[in-house]
Amino acid sequence: MLKGIAASSGIALAKVYKLQQPVLDITKKEASDNEVERLEEAFAKTIAEIEAIKERAALNLSAEEVAIFDAHLMMANDPEIKDQIISMINDEKVNAEYAALTVSNATISMFESMDNDYFKERAADVKDVMFRLQCNLVGAIIPDLTAINEEVVIVAEDLTPSDTAQLNKNYTLGFATEIGGRTSHSAIMARSLEIPAVVGCKGILETAKHGDFMILDAIEGAVYLNPSDELIEEFKEKAEAFKAEKEALKVLINEKSVSLDGHEVELAGNIGTPKDVAGVIENGGDGVGLYRTEFLYMDSENDFPDEEAQFIAYKEVLEAMEGKKVVIRTLDIGGDKKLNYFEFPEEMNPFLGYRAVRFCLDRTDIFRTQLRALIRASAYGSLCIMFPMIATLGEFRAAKKIFDEEKEKLVNEGVKIGDNIEVGIMVEIPAAAVMADRFAKEVDFFSIGTNDLIQYSMAADRMSEQVSYLYQPLNPAILRLIKMAIDGAHKEGKWCGMCGEMAGDALAAPILLGLGLDEFSMSATSILNTRKIIRSLKKSDMEELAKQALSLDTAEEVEELVKNVLK
Repeated sequence: MLKGIAASSGIALAKVYKLQQPVLDITKKEASDNEVERLEEAFAKTIAEIEAIKERAALNLSAEEVAIFDAHLMMANDPEIKDQIISMINDEKVNAEYAALTVSNATISMFESMDNDYFKERAADVKDVMFRLQCNLVGAIIPDLTAINEEVVIVAEDLTPSDTAQLNKNYTLGFATEIGGRTSHSAIMARSLEIPAVVGCKGILETAKHGDFMILDAIEGAVYLNPSDELIEEFKEKAEAFKAEKEALKVLINEKSVSLDGHEVELAGNIGTPKDVAGVIENGGDGVGLYRTEFLYMDSENDFPDEEAQFIAYKEVLEAMEGKKVVIRTLDIGGDKKLNYFEFPEEMNPFLGYRAVRFCLDRTDIFRTQLRALIRASAYGSLCIMFPMIATLGEFRAAKKIFDEEKEKLVNEGVKIGDNIEVGIMVEIPAAAVMADRFAKEVDFFSIGTNDLIQYSMAADRMSEQVSYLYQPLNPAILRLIKMAIDGAHKEGKWCGMCGEMAGDALAAPILLGLGLDEFSMSATSILNTRKIIRSLKKSDMEELAKQALSLDTAEEVEELVKNVLK
């Protein structure tokens, strides 16, 4: 038995499909007359393959996950990388694959040597794209996961976004990787696809052989190779029980999220595009708690989307939700989210730099266009507008002033708008949580963005494997910041939601209920399980639990406390 991290819940029993990429033996050779032509053809093929993968991914994955392939396409289309390879071919008279390998290694090393974790993460993307290019140059075949036609559990060092996007749920019953954490690309995609996954399973590559039989326990984070018949039968029963429990959750689709002592909360879904709304409705969501509008901008090819294009998208979501609350976040671009048509300044730490509301308050022309589209769309549903990355009251006031100006202009133009547009902020910077009591006097609501709140509070990049142990949603320090936000909102009669991954965490739900969280917004696939948990608890008991959790010293102690309650 090998242990790892349960990244996407479930149990799978099947043969091992050991995913091994081709080993390329690239050596330096004298250039032929058509090296540049070969390179151009390989780039064209690489771009076409990534576009095809992106298209397949769009059928199964969220807009946020599909956006990874936009980054890959940007790299494959980057003239600087291609020009470096062509220069080496011409200057040193070497073969295209050797030049590509040399430039690739230099680029990857440059990213890996940077102090900034964001740029270190980009090294994996460069590696993925450049490896595909080199394979196309030498005629090596990258394994086609879409060709798998029997039930398997995939074993790999890691799964790239390209790999994960090709998985067919009918045949890929799960996967186990040597590296990775709960917030790695492969883990996030596995949860979207609802495929069981165990990541960070050290020794799996060395131990597992192609064709071995495996039990993948992605509930406890364990892997069993060539198990006994008795163990197979035991886990078949567990798998059936898990499947039955999942099916049984469907009876809760039209039920309220109400505790045993009558306290009701809202369970909403996070979306990236209008088409994601279907998943929220199918899973009985009470609304949309986070619409990430940046994907509208990332999908636009040549320029910022105009007012009409945005209006149509926002209107579609509001109409689809039929009067249920829709929280739309204004443009949150920058950090790891780039645009083809706009170059952000180079910064030592882009996650702490020119992004989100900071960008919008600088480029008010872009901000005003989005706000006009949102205000116009408000006539078609219940709209809440949320500003991201707010650190100071001054920033909120500046953003709200622009909103008020555009709203007044539209009224004067005779445009029909909604009666009650709520304007709030995302609490994701510790300073905002600490000042929640002051913010609450001026905002209509809070939504706590725990993904960033945790990494900023712990000074630990959630995408860095080396410091992933510090991504601790249940750390008492994080719980205290959450309590500040909730208490600050309630003191002024305002509601407080949460739209980070923590909102859909089964272990966090009892504490969040006890702390008084009003709205939990999560991946659509987590809604029904969270509803089941809420309906099995008494809020009064959870208030006592939350009080105990806040008095503890470590995340581990809090986790143990909650597990004992859930038992």
